Amino acid sequence: MKNLVIVESPSKSKTIEKYLGKDFKVTSSKGHICDLATKGKEGLGVDIENDFKPTYEISPDKKAVVSELKKMVKDADFVYLATDPDREGEAISWHLARELGLDTNQNNRIVFNEITKNAVLKAFDNPRTIDMALVRSQETRRILDRIIGFKLSKLLQKKISSKSAGRVQSIALRMICDREKEIEAFVPEEYWTISADLGKKMITTLSRYQGKKIEIKNEKEADAILKALGEEFTLKDISEKSKKRAAYLPFITSTMQQEASTKLGFTSKKTMMVAQSLYEGVELSGGAQGLITYMRTDSTRLSSEFVASAFDKIEKEYGKEYKGFYRVKNDDSSQDAHEAIRPTNLANEPDQIKQYLTNDQYKLYRFIYYRALASLMSEAVFKSATYSFDNNGYEFTVNGSKMEFDGFLKVYGDYDSSKDVILPKLATGDVIKSNKIKKEQHFTEGPSRYTEARLIKALEEEGVGRPSTYATIIDTIEKRNYVEYKKASDSSKTKYFFPTKQGILTDEKLREYFQQVINVKYTAEMESELDEIAEDKLDSIASLKEFYSRFQPLVDSAYEQMEKVQPEKTGETCPECGGDVVIRNGKYGKFKSCINYPTCKWHESLVKKDEPEDIGRTCPECGKPLLKRKSRYGTYFIGCSGYPKCRYIESLDSETPKKFYRRKKKQ
Repeated sequence: MKNLVIVESPSKSKTIEKYLGKDFKVTSSKGHICDLATKGKEGLGVDIENDFKPTYEISPDKKAVVSELKKMVKDADFVYLATDPDREGEAISWHLARELGLDTNQNNRIVFNEITKNAVLKAFDNPRTIDMALVRSQETRRILDRIIGFKLSKLLQKKISSKSAGRVQSIALRMICDREKEIEAFVPEEYWTISADLGKKMITTLSRYQGKKIEIKNEKEADAILKALGEEFTLKDISEKSKKRAAYLPFITSTMQQEASTKLGFTSKKTMMVAQSLYEGVELSGGAQGLITYMRTDSTRLSSEFVASAFDKIEKEYGKEYKGFYRVKNDDSSQDAHEAIRPTNLANEPDQIKQYLTNDQYKLYRFIYYRALASLMSEAVFKSATYSFDNNGYEFTVNGSKMEFDGFLKVYGDYDSSKDVILPKLATGDVIKSNKIKKEQHFTEGPSRYTEARLIKALEEEGVGRPSTYATIIDTIEKRNYVEYKKASDSSKTKYFFPTKQGILTDEKLREYFQQVINVKYTAEMESELDEIAEDKLDSIASLKEFYSRFQPLVDSAYEQMEKVQPEKTGETCPECGGDVVIRNGKYGKFKSCINYPTCKWHESLVKKDEPEDIGRTCPECGKPLLKRKSRYGTYFIGCSGYPKCRYIESLDSETPKKFYRRKKKQ
């Protein structure tokens, strides 16, 4: 073997090997091979007193993988590390180099933003060394998360029976709890509107009286206005103007998750899984090819090659008037490490390759394709008109709008909700009679609960976490039973986050004892520090020491002062020792046990044997309740109540969801 290339994903390895030829063998590490150990003081795997020195160990499920990689390295003349082009990927390459005995000073690190033949070959012409600043940033993040996660989780488990807490997940929970408090505190105010049907689909609304904006606070005021109105509405003013709408910028990770949620009905977790498969490669008629660029990015930048090819396509297929201009708009916190998410080749039009894609892959690829293409197209132009009618000094208005030039909506129209509202042709002075004047009562509405898309947007705006982590954050707080993602009512189509009783209790205790470090501002500042470490502008040890000097005294204080929440008593007595029987939460659901545990170990499950148990969460695929079930092998798993139509499943021993397919019985 001349050259060995190690990537993260098995599917990616097959695609890349075809590009490189017979002198290369491409294999996969199947993700991270190492993690912080769970031994040492407090099981942190971090020696806090020795400059936070981490101890890594090979993950149990990766020992065979590492053993096989070591054999392959011995037979190779040269080893390349081609893991993902981000901090996680850089850390994986570093762990591989360390465990496999590779020289970290060699130019053996390969980075590409898209899995196409040209991009891969170009990357192999420009290898570099492992970027240790990126590695230190990822390592610092992991250490922070381990210290906060382990110490807070242990505290909360002991005091209030909550399962976990985390640097970013607790902020997401807080935002949901804060919104719930705002909703509960909101006092609706009454107001009324008056409208008139003038025919030809013109519904005018009262807006002013004698030139001043009018507010109708109660029915008495509304009735007084109705009495003052006549049947004649005189058109006194016509206001017409053109409005332009600029094309949307291409997708970054967060906007892709938000838009896929609202337009495609995908969860953030599902969006990232489907995007990963499109990035890693799909078998087309001409061979395997990555269809989109790297899907973890916060930059709207596009390569000059793509911009040129897009402009050429737009001009040839739609005309010069549809050609727009290239724009980049990145937030101050943007790392700008990668391009925006775009198709790798515009020749792979969605409908032409649909036969090679799953339904979900097609939906997301089509969305990404036309979003990127539309971003380089011209503005859409609308002609808007406002008619103002007078009725005894009361001014009624109605608005209309008509698209004059579709611009970028030529290709993006399927994802846009704008519609023409055509007003009939009238002239000032025209009089229309109407006796269809009505009053309507309304109440001001309080703040809305977070949908998944809104929560992601809010986290991004606050600078909390990174786009690549949002799906995991949301998944975690659902799994911990801190929030429920459900419809507000049976008639509602939209799902919202509701904090559970346990979620509210968890947030209250974190707010009471850890406000200094578990807050939006401090968490955002930590993200900025991680960016500075990645840019080699900040010492990671100094950052960790500053954090720990704040954090540990709060932990010590909480252990002393936080009251332990007592388990709920059932009113029964223990059949073995006579103590009170209480309800506890366990890994496999709620159960009854003696209050004198561990002295007395009597317990009884509250779940009937082999009967599916509702765990209080909904399926991320279809939204139906998730159930804890017993398999035919005697083990337990979490599955969708919508089976067999929905085959979603989770292992109780793993954070990684899997798809479950029951074998068909032989005829």
